[in-house]
Amino acid sequence: MASEKITLTPIGRFHSNQVEPYEAGRQPDEFHSEGVIELEAGHNFEQALIGLEGSERIWVIFSFHHNPHWNPMVLPPRGRDQKIGVFATRSPYRPNSIGMSCVKILRIDKLKIFVEGADLLDDSPILDIKPYVAYADSFPGVEPSWLQDAAKHSVNFSEESLAQLSFLESQGVSQLKGFLLHQLEYEPTNSKKKRVKAQGSDYVIAYRTWRAWFSLNETSVQVLKIFSGYSIEDLQQTEDPYSDKEIHRKFKTLFPSLDL
Repeated sequence: MASEKITLTPIGRFHSNQVEPYEAGRQPDEFHSEGVIELEAGHNFEQALIGLEGSERIWVIFSFHHNPHWNPMVLPPRGRDQKIGVFATRSPYRPNSIGMSCVKILRIDKLKIFVEGADLLDDSPILDIKPYVAYADSFPGVEPSWLQDAAKHSVNFSEESLAQLSFLESQGVSQLKGFLLHQLEYEPTNSKKKRVKAQGSDYVIAYRTWRAWFSLNETSVQVLKIFSGYSIEDLQQTEDPYSDKEIHRKFKTLFPSLDL
């Protein structure tokens, strides 16, 4: 690395329910929950935000604060199973851990910018904000070669799985549906890139302590049901490292189903 050092000071932080890396989208999309950019007080940022309310989208420049190292070769999230150079991807494992995300503004309240569709994790340091300008920022149809042959699946949910997801959202498990939408849209059965395994002619994918059972054809994925990753024996144990066993007990009572 070059010896010259550049010091960057965060102007604020991003806050949302997306805490773990696997909860965030590969890119900004409509599958993910709202978040808020909270700027630091005492720096005249209130003035710096004047006029931004007229923008529908912004570019957010931020730091990948979970990544202490970088990798020169990485595996793209879709499109191929061989590693390519990190500069050919949007991977967070970069020499300088700087990310960029184009998100939609919902509203601005003093030093808080409420956004949706962000692929940032909670507590990400914000380095800068710029308005999205379509004539300069949009080049429709332009994609890196490794993305051009990636087959996209529609992701559909059974009535049972929707009822289960609705219950879990009411219990604070708010990121599961978005996780399934972006994980299953491309290469849904690729076990090198996600926690998925075959289950007969179907498949199961893991999210924290939860599991989703899905079927697959050439063009679509059908999420059949959600179930607990805990066995009955697990739930009888007092240890609760994820502080979620009570939710699993309620879930099993409401939705009794075959556990794996």
